[in-house]
Amino acid sequence: MDRRDFLKSAGMATLALQLAPQELLAAPGPQVAVAEGKNYAKTTRNAINALGGMKRFVKPGNVVVIKPNMGWDRNTEQGANTHPQVVKALVEEALAAGAKKVKVFDRTCNDERRCYVNSGIEPALKGMKNVEVKHLEDERYKKVALNGKALKEWDLYGEALSADVYINVPVAKHHGLSKLTLGLKNAMGIMGGNRGNIHKNIDIALADINAALKVHLTVIDATRILTAHGPQGGNLKDVKVMNTVIASTDIVAADAYATTLFGMKPEEIPVTVAAFQRGLGEMRLDRIKILKV
Repeated sequence: MDRRDFLKSAGMATLALQLAPQELLAAPGPQVAVAEGKNYAKTTRNAINALGGMKRFVKPGNVVVIKPNMGWDRNTEQGANTHPQVVKALVEEALAAGAKKVKVFDRTCNDERRCYVNSGIEPALKGMKNVEVKHLEDERYKKVALNGKALKEWDLYGEALSADVYINVPVAKHHGLSKLTLGLKNAMGIMGGNRGNIHKNIDIALADINAALKVHLTVIDATRILTAHGPQGGNLKDVKVMNTVIASTDIVAADAYATTLFGMKPEEIPVTVAAFQRGLGEMRLDRIKILKV
């Protein structure tokens, strides 16, 4: 061993001695922030701050897309759409970080005008400067080559693809077909065309879509979860208040943790498994670092 190699080895040994045993043994993995509290705006901020704050993601002058689920003509308490307080807190944080414009949109299943209003999201953001809440326009979809296992191409919303920062904000709820709808499935809200065509191979198709979509941050609204009769819901008996917000840069890891709120395991959700197998993120809970706030 020459002098340079000796000094390098000695330096690494010194660094190792400075680290706590648990740090040496901990396997590197994605972080998932889990914040709890009844003040949903504060809880959302706590989750983001645990990951380093919004300035980690949003830089001055950025155009930011915040994509909630507001696909259903349901009110806030019914748990079918993302909570407006969660969305507003994220919008405020993006603006405070220097965003030039924040765009909020979703392709709805029910009448878009009613969904935007009754979800509470459009009213919550009304009058905010540099915030755009508008319905999707057909001419803004772009055909994207996916070359996936189920989908070779699909029309995706151009403003979602071109955003400097894309923040995915689903609500956690039961789904009759995919068992749960979380971060990965929320991508359906930027799909054009006949989305029903993907239902046959929905897990593989959603992995194809998510592989083509750059999601910088996933924030799962679990302030209240829909435990049955999703995704539309409607019966308050199916809603369970959890007062929880989950955030991660790893969409698969975020979904994996959120699955546990329903008493299920990530490997029980085909969409999560398909995305993990595609290399889109980590679903093994023992390899995910949970940051509880």
